[in-house]
Amino acid sequence: MTVPRLDEGLREVEACGESGDTLNCLMVQATRGHRTLLAALLAEVELYPGQERALAVLWSRGPQPQNVLARLIGIDMSTMTKTLQRLERSGFVSRTPSPANRRISIVSTTPKGDLLRPEVERVLAEVHRRMTQGLTAEQAGELSVLLGVVRGNLCREMPCDGGLEHGDGPC
Repeated sequence: MTVPRLDEGLREVEACGESGDTLNCLMVQATRGHRTLLAALLAEVELYPGQERALAVLWSRGPQPQNVLARLIGIDMSTMTKTLQRLERSGFVSRTPSPANRRISIVSTTPKGDLLRPEVERVLAEVHRRMTQGLTAEQAGELSVLLGVVRGNLCREMPCDGGLEHGDGPC
């Protein structure tokens, strides 16, 4: 596994030109910085960004059909397949045909995958700690509320997919 270097990602984040303080630029920089940090910390537990989301859904909801898992995470099926192939090769998940429809794969965590849960929770807590460093608890809470509003604004026009309830998908 190639471990991303934090300094490489941070240099990319700095390249925003003269408009570096616009909301758009700040959002891009924050998103890239978050992804770079997350990738570096997940690499310590032999995961790639996005894999922790698949595992988190499986840990919270139990085994899921592969297509439902993709919708819940908000990725297309080809990306989901690639993610699951990597997780399967690492021994963290297994896929079995659905008894009701053998064309559908049911994805489950393995005991090895379940052992990752505390490590993933530690990584996510560390990402949160670093993201909110310098903020008071009230400011961090307000940031979460404001980002929720931004997410709602950006996702308002996105159609719900496959009968998922509001809040079940990526938005």
